Amino acid sequence: MKTALVALGGNSLLRPEDKGTIEEQLEHMSVTCNILADMIEDGYELVLTHGNGPHVGNILLQNDLASEKVPRLPLDVCVAQTQGQIGYIFQHTLKNELLRRGVQRDICSVITQVVVDEDDPAFKVPTKFVGPYYDEEESKKLESEKDWNIGKTSDDRYRRIVPSPMPKKIVESRLIKELVFSGDEGNIVIAAGGGGVPVVETEDGLKGIEGVIDKDLASAVLAMEIKEEFFIMLTRPKRVYLNFNKENEKPIHEMSLEEAEAYHEEGQFPPGSMGPKIDASIRFLKKDGKRVLITSPECLGEALEGKEGTYIYRD
Repeated sequence: MKTALVALGGNSLLRPEDKGTIEEQLEHMSVTCNILADMIEDGYELVLTHGNGPHVGNILLQNDLASEKVPRLPLDVCVAQTQGQIGYIFQHTLKNELLRRGVQRDICSVITQVVVDEDDPAFKVPTKFVGPYYDEEESKKLESEKDWNIGKTSDDRYRRIVPSPMPKKIVESRLIKELVFSGDEGNIVIAAGGGGVPVVETEDGLKGIEGVIDKDLASAVLAMEIKEEFFIMLTRPKRVYLNFNKENEKPIHEMSLEEAEAYHEEGQFPPGSMGPKIDASIRFLKKDGKRVLITSPECLGEALEGKEGTYIYRD
């Protein structure tokens, strides 16, 4: 049986140049779901995850604009909202694509909680980009008026940043594994949306906490807990590059775990862009994972044939 965990980046669903309409999101999602349907027809059992950076940022902005009439919601609840919102878009679009091909498969989205450490230093140093992009003048105004933390992205633009604690374990991983492998053909499960809802363990049980977990790191934890061997991360660039956005930029078709660690230590992969994906790859491969593929949704078909993307593997 061929299996894979596929993580879709939030920015590939809602792009910086978009207005943010549902029509745009459905159009972008249809590109991804067409390729995923090819994988399913080819015999893959899939677990799907997704980012939520643009979406949760928009919800936070909506909360702020409507705060005089509607109480603000905490960040963990906003993350849960994006799991339902994007999960619906994901399963709706994929289901329709499979029906168009005459393929009958059940798809479900699981509201997923992810345990983090309440004392994680990340809560004191926000790093996770969320929401729309701003120019320098707008960012300074928002920092002053709304007391937001604003950070500069790798492409010299500005976005709001929020705490991003390290994921420790997936609360619903056993259930997700059972759903994937139950029935004659198994089920397609969408889980750990937006990196999962961050919760901490207390004497009274689980408690939600303000933060947004990195989707790739949470996906790696989920992949490890359900014993997945193939981890695919879909993002905007079609492959990983050394010296990204510089004159001596160099694409990487494949690299070993050891090479990935060495490049990472050199600082080749910035924290706000490819860094978390390489970090997630290393963690996954150091456990029981066998290979990682990083590419864009549009290039996934070619990448699965070895013609595109970046593969990272364990010897």
